[in-house]
Amino acid sequence: MDYKKISEISMEWGISPRRIQALCAQGKIEGAVRFGRDWMIPKNAARPMDGRTRAGREKEAAEGKMPMPRKTPFLYMTDLYSVPGSAELCAQNLADNHEAQVLFEAEIAYSRGEIDRVYDRANYLLHKHSGFYAVLSAGMLLALCAIWRGDLQMWRKAKKHIAEAPAKNDHDRDLMAFSITAVDSMLYDTTSFPEWFKIGCFEPLHRDALPACKVFYGKYLYATAYAVATKELELRGAQGLSVMKMVPLAIEPMVSQAMADQAIVAEIYLRMICAAVYRTAGNDARAILHLDRAIELAMPDRFYGLLAEYCRVLGPLLEQRLSLADPMAWEQVKELYKIYNEGWTKLSGSVRGKVLATTLSQREREVAKLAAFGMQNSEIAEKLHISLSGVKQAVRIVSEKTGVGRDEFAAVL
Repeated sequence: MDYKKISEISMEWGISPRRIQALCAQGKIEGAVRFGRDWMIPKNAARPMDGRTRAGREKEAAEGKMPMPRKTPFLYMTDLYSVPGSAELCAQNLADNHEAQVLFEAEIAYSRGEIDRVYDRANYLLHKHSGFYAVLSAGMLLALCAIWRGDLQMWRKAKKHIAEAPAKNDHDRDLMAFSITAVDSMLYDTTSFPEWFKIGCFEPLHRDALPACKVFYGKYLYATAYAVATKELELRGAQGLSVMKMVPLAIEPMVSQAMADQAIVAEIYLRMICAAVYRTAGNDARAILHLDRAIELAMPDRFYGLLAEYCRVLGPLLEQRLSLADPMAWEQVKELYKIYNEGWTKLSGSVRGKVLATTLSQREREVAKLAAFGMQNSEIAEKLHISLSGVKQAVRIVSEKTGVGRDEFAAVL
């Protein structure tokens, strides 16, 4: 097959070389082949329709297409965003596909904790008769907004949108089932994940969705190990933190794969999960290694919303490491966490039918969590490097604030 350079195609089509590079990267030019940093295009390749124009969008809608550049509702977890600090450029490169651009912008806004903007973009997609992937992701984004706002009605509405996405086949329906339980996992509810997902089999989903699958599988493993440690779940032959200490064996390889796939957001999430697991299991050295790398990846595009999600489980360690990197960034993350924690606690309590503690300090929450794991006061004191009397005082304060005894701490955290 004869090929032409981008510069030659640019002259023929009257499109800038930069735009043609973006079209090649998005798979919009059939037969385009990449050699190193350069693209070669078949001599007789057809010029793709320009989805940036009104006519182009109307034609796509009429044909029922409006395709995503990747077959997944998680565009920001794919290689579309592969270089830290390039979020704005990536959004510009999606200008030929209106739905994809709006969706990507919404996901980036979520990563930054810009929840009002996420809400607007999600509703826009839901009311524009969007395609399957856009509706699915917009529903998930709306569910995430519900968490930040603590809005149970919005949460239910979001899950209804996901369930009513215009699926065409079993592949789509498997992705819908996964998406519904993925948002449930944000509240540590992993009971409804499909059986194929629970064993780490992602074959029912398109490979473009694999980076996101690994992120939610990491969340699933952590939530399961946490439930075992707090005795909310019984697994034969497992108790305490024994399962938690095994979780990194599954997540560490997924971190390496995210690096190989150049899926930056997926890598950030997986490293944060790894940090949370290691921190809980008592291995702060490994936790710091992953946390520092996640911070390094998140900082260029100010993905402070992603970091705020993990303040609840990483507590003082996140404050310490982020403050070393950029004290102002920690102040912004801390403010976002206040919003997230209030909303998460309110919604999680409503969904689970429980009243969760909202007034605990980070230290009190750490002590309560370790007590819920079955640790004795002396063990907690040694792990947190505080005095035994300090642990006893914290346990007493937690009991006073929550109105429950030590053996019920897990239910209010």
